[in-house]
Amino acid sequence: MTKPAAPKRHLPTSPFRASVTPAPKHFAMGDQVTHDMYGLGRVIGIEDGIAALVDFGSAQMRILSPYAKMTKL
Repeated sequence: MTKPAAPKRHLPTSPFRASVTPAPKHFAMGDQVTHDMYGLGRVIGIEDGIAALVDFGSAQMRILSPYAKMTKL
């Protein structure tokens, strides 16, 4: 059994910027969204922190968190 890797810490004397983790995206039922592959859609279901079920008209897709290719309109 392996332990997960600890996040790297940023040294204050480093000439490089500290890495910034983006804030997690949150969607609600009924939100209009756009997806890079599927286009425009509407959120029809939410699994908190796990996935969103989105109706894109021609298909319903389960989009997994962190929703990198999906944005709220």
